[in-house]
Amino acid sequence: MSTFVSLTIRARRTVAAGHAFADAGAYERIDARATLRIDPTAPENAFVVDLDKAPRDSEGRVVVTTDVQILKPVDMARASRRMLVELANRGNKRCLQFFNDAPASNDPVSLAEMGNGYLMRRGHVVCWIGWQGDILPGDHRLQLDLPVATDHARPLTGRVRSEFIAAGPGVTTFPLSGWVSTRSHPAVSRDTTKARLVRRRYPHDTPEDIAPDRWLFARIEGGGGLDNQGAERAVIASDTHIHIPSGFEPGWIYELVYEARDPLVLGLGHVAVRDVTRFLRRDAVDGAGNANPLGAASIDKVYGWGRSQTGRYLRDFVWLGCNDDGSGRRVFDGILPHVSGGGLMWMNHRFANVVSPAGQEYEDHLNPADRFPFAYATSTDHLTGRTDAILKRPASDPLVLHTQSTTEYWQRHGSLVHTDTRGRDLAEPDGVRVYLWSSSQHFADPLLKVPSKGICRETLNVVWTSMLFRAMLDAMDAWATDGTLPPASRVPRQGDGTLVTGDDWHHQFPPIAGVMKPKAPSALPRIDWGPQFEQGLVAQPPREIAGEGYAVLVPAVDADGNDTAGVRAPMVMAPLATYTGWNIRARGNGFGAMHEFTGSTIPFAETEAERAQTGDPRASIAARYGSRAGYVAAIREAAETLVAARLMLAEDVERCVRAAADWHTPRHQVGLD
Repeated sequence: MSTFVSLTIRARRTVAAGHAFADAGAYERIDARATLRIDPTAPENAFVVDLDKAPRDSEGRVVVTTDVQILKPVDMARASRRMLVELANRGNKRCLQFFNDAPASNDPVSLAEMGNGYLMRRGHVVCWIGWQGDILPGDHRLQLDLPVATDHARPLTGRVRSEFIAAGPGVTTFPLSGWVSTRSHPAVSRDTTKARLVRRRYPHDTPEDIAPDRWLFARIEGGGGLDNQGAERAVIASDTHIHIPSGFEPGWIYELVYEARDPLVLGLGHVAVRDVTRFLRRDAVDGAGNANPLGAASIDKVYGWGRSQTGRYLRDFVWLGCNDDGSGRRVFDGILPHVSGGGLMWMNHRFANVVSPAGQEYEDHLNPADRFPFAYATSTDHLTGRTDAILKRPASDPLVLHTQSTTEYWQRHGSLVHTDTRGRDLAEPDGVRVYLWSSSQHFADPLLKVPSKGICRETLNVVWTSMLFRAMLDAMDAWATDGTLPPASRVPRQGDGTLVTGDDWHHQFPPIAGVMKPKAPSALPRIDWGPQFEQGLVAQPPREIAGEGYAVLVPAVDADGNDTAGVRAPMVMAPLATYTGWNIRARGNGFGAMHEFTGSTIPFAETEAERAQTGDPRASIAARYGSRAGYVAAIREAAETLVAARLMLAEDVERCVRAAADWHTPRHQVGLD
């Protein structure tokens, strides 16, 4: 065995005050810490960059420790024999929030934090394993402790690029990672003349240099002062922070390139997930002789779920061959990547910043996550001639249900998941289904309270899609268990005119007064990350190769501006607005560019009189539904249509109807009776 896993249980407690979840009964939570002693010479670990530079114990093994948290039936005889492994997004647990419509929590214990109980009523074991080694402690985030790579005990150094964007005035200090929750690579020197800080108004503007005497490697500390002088602040030299005394101007893109030291062996995060999952699924005892807390041979099927960053993680995990547990058996029988777009991870590289979002129009557009292969099917990169696929190991490849919102087409090159690099339709492999959740945005809060605009021109997209998660997991289980095929893929296609160029989309989208449309994507630029990128070394800063790129297409829209293809949630089948996957930054914050992963809600006129006054080309709410009862009936019909197509569960019909009874307040504010 190439890895010995031992599990130390730190706490074990009943959750939800012992509430019985249908046939599964009461649930308990196990908080544990896994220690992995990894053989660095094993063939299945050869993919890990810098593993040969990690310290070893007396037996020649590399030691890693990680958090493990499990929700399980108290009586495993009542469990479904299914385990859902969530790859926590930046250390944060999300699956209860989205599958159970529960409030977001990294410390779920109460009945309220179990939401509607879907996962528990199914009897599933839910497991979280720390995989991201650059996450810092705090807010109950999952931790993975990794070794620092060295050159024969001497520090490894290299150039690092970081990006900073202040969302408001008064920001003077950032961690060098750009993120409070994320470990920074320490600077070799605090001499600012040995680094370069620039800023841009827009990503492709010529950079403005910021003189070395205008900024410092430093941080701010504040607190109470003496002798009634009020609060005081101190500037403290720091090799992990950047400080501009005059402040970062809001909305500007600042870029720092500096010499750093002490990279972590981040690729071991894949090993931790692979080997802890294998242990929990297959082993009766751990490496120290302790019993598996799930019992011996109590799990038949394991499914991996991740959203956004961790959707990319799952694609990367499979692409690198990690779904083979080292003995030819699958780790995950199926994976459900959500809103990953066409990306992989920037993780198995020296000096990677794993937490950094993958590239968008305005932010992080040089993140190395956006690289070929983009699709699960085999295709050829027309720029390099290279042929590859996410799925290329039939013996160990999992089943895949890939879901994405409209935002991924606009900001995350989502069309490349199901086209070749020229934008031509690809057929999904037999073991893959891909679904666009039409007219929805990247993050769709199931318990949205008061929609806001933030720093954008439009109110964020309010489409509710969590009912689709539950149907997806049930479909995956039926597929993996007895071969029941899930619904066919539902994505826009170039061949039928539902996947279009940005220019075509601009001609389709209705001319709504006061609405600014985005600059439509035309291509994902090809990036030169340096000659040693395939060996895990990234040249900083990377270089865009002029005139070369990969085709990026977007969903066609109807007369309302809503997507024509894909899976339309009830709110989109019976709309009260135009719902987009994009939103435009307001003045002072990168005006005119799209904002991160935010979509828009552009309400319809309530009455025909209002429509005539405003010149709105879209039919009014009154003309569509007549009354509140008419709207509720339309939502019921939409929900039942989805149930018939096996894209929604029957239990969710009444949830949708109840939510529609007051025009989906507070998602919408409609004054009609």
